[in-house]
Amino acid sequence: MSFRKGQRWMFDRFDRAITYLRISVTDKCNLRCHYCMPAQGVPSRRHEDLLTLEQLAAAARAAVGLGVTKIRLTGGEPLVRRGIVELVRMIASIEGLEQLALTTNGTLFAPRARELHAAGLGSVNVSLDSLDADRYREITRGGSIHDALAGIRAARDEGFPLKLNMVVLDDESKREIEAMRSFCSSIGARLQLINHFDLTRRKGDEYAFDRPPSCAGCNRIRLLADGTLKSCLHSDDEVRLDPARLSESLREAILSKPRHGGACTNRSMQQIGG
Repeated sequence: MSFRKGQRWMFDRFDRAITYLRISVTDKCNLRCHYCMPAQGVPSRRHEDLLTLEQLAAAARAAVGLGVTKIRLTGGEPLVRRGIVELVRMIASIEGLEQLALTTNGTLFAPRARELHAAGLGSVNVSLDSLDADRYREITRGGSIHDALAGIRAARDEGFPLKLNMVVLDDESKREIEAMRSFCSSIGARLQLINHFDLTRRKGDEYAFDRPPSCAGCNRIRLLADGTLKSCLHSDDEVRLDPARLSESLREAILSKPRHGGACTNRSMQQIGG
């Protein structure tokens, strides 16, 4: 792993430039999507068990210093994290960062859209698996599609580049996918279709849709809210972020990145943020 002449980013052991950091700011969520979250939610964590906003921002700054150009804030649902707007402001101010994005279920986004934009958020992905109110309620175990659509409208009205993430479930019909494609076209959003996959099963690269990405082109590592670095979504390997040695911890995580994903059995999806 090294810098190359004329390039400021770093490469892992398999010649992949690592330019993308996903930060899961919380594993809590206000929805209970059955493919992601237990019906009862997740156990409460003590405040001291989570990285502070300042620690998250410091880790982001160290990552940019190593060549990361894109950071995405995820959850759980990132908008339930207290201080999320201030965190966006701190990370957006990092010199050298080219893109700061947020993935959200959209239900809490409308009241925060303007202040998030003003704080420096650059783009938004909204998770929306169905346009049918009843099916949406079933998938999310009680969520309101009207709140999600309000968030989508607010993101569009605020001028954010917008993607809709649709997990294609086993019982999804082509009609539902086409309806979502038409909806995205009508609001100027990009549709991203995501295969419904199980973290505990070995990752394949023969997927029918846009995500997960191919391992050969993977350029990302992940930082979890509790200070764990994961170099691969589909792996049990983890590195503890040392606040006193941020760059060294990030380098260690990059060096531990496997050539190909396997299975993850020690974390659930809402902890990692996808």
